[in-house]
Amino acid sequence: METKDITIASVIDVLEQTAHPVLQESYDNCGLITGNASWKCTGIICTLDATEAVVKEAIEKKCNLIVAHHPIVFSGLKKITGKHYVERTVINAIKNDIAIYAIHTNLDNIHTGVNKMIADKLGLIEQKILVPKQHQLLKLFVFVPVDHLEKLQAAIFEAGAGHIGNYAECSFSVSGNGTFKAMKGTNPFVGAVGQRHTEPEARLEVVFPTWLQHKVVHATKMAHPYEEVAYDIIQLENQLQTTGSGLIGKLTQPQTEKAFFQFLQHHFGLKIIRHTPFLSKNIEKVAICGGSGSFLIQKAKSAGADVYITSDIKYHEFFEADSQLILADIGHWETEQFTPDLLVELLRLKFPTFAVLKSSVNTNPVQYFL
Repeated sequence: METKDITIASVIDVLEQTAHPVLQESYDNCGLITGNASWKCTGIICTLDATEAVVKEAIEKKCNLIVAHHPIVFSGLKKITGKHYVERTVINAIKNDIAIYAIHTNLDNIHTGVNKMIADKLGLIEQKILVPKQHQLLKLFVFVPVDHLEKLQAAIFEAGAGHIGNYAECSFSVSGNGTFKAMKGTNPFVGAVGQRHTEPEARLEVVFPTWLQHKVVHATKMAHPYEEVAYDIIQLENQLQTTGSGLIGKLTQPQTEKAFFQFLQHHFGLKIIRHTPFLSKNIEKVAICGGSGSFLIQKAKSAGADVYITSDIKYHEFFEADSQLILADIGHWETEQFTPDLLVELLRLKFPTFAVLKSSVNTNPVQYFL
């Protein structure tokens, strides 16, 4: 895509192909918050938070799109008078034609997202989602003449269906006989109007994530020879292993508790770590959740983690460690500080000749007096 053809919509398309909005949590507010998707994009600034200072930076650097992890508008605004930092940020963005796009819990909930950045910094291997999402998988059953099975398979796979774990183009088919009678006004591919026809057909079964339903159904209809396509879609109870909350993995070599915490402090630039007492055993299995992750403490324990790294743990929640693992609260900004790098890398890969910048503004509102 040429630089002159890049619109905000085309940038959003790349972001949502990576982390579809359907993966955001119900309380979240991902997506385009200010601006118009049809605008030509003049440049992109990636940041953790879209603050007033970041909007000012975008104006100075002539970038009219801010891609932020956290939504600047989280709940509804009843007044926009400029009395609050959220209102002022929104006002400045609108006055200067700056679009703000938020990619929050949907980016948290993919296996290549926020938590993988943390895991990679820690050098974790055997990484997997801590709590995979349910109700994110659908199965398509479609009936097709045997001679057209391979063509239909290829189209459905091209639409993104058929992935199971690290395997692609997964499907199942079984042969049988289909019957139909074309009524007046139809143009049947096989058979004659007014006569019941029996056709050797295959039943093709394939799974796909919920957000691909429209694309998969469209591909099915376009590649199918019949003018009326017989198909069914059902929701599966199976967990989608590539989406969900948190992440767990192993260190390449076990470390002592003190050595691991020194390693953590160094690689994340931490001034302080709030944690539960050490347990006098080596650290090998590590669970993580960027941002506020106290809701996963029990899951980290049941997964056998030696330490769970997250932020925003309340006083009484620290007791939940119950001498079964170490809880380490390293700070909200600190867990997600590498997210802008992830966004920059993703967008530069798709738009290599375009201005995709990482914000120079440190948006961390928490300071430490040492």
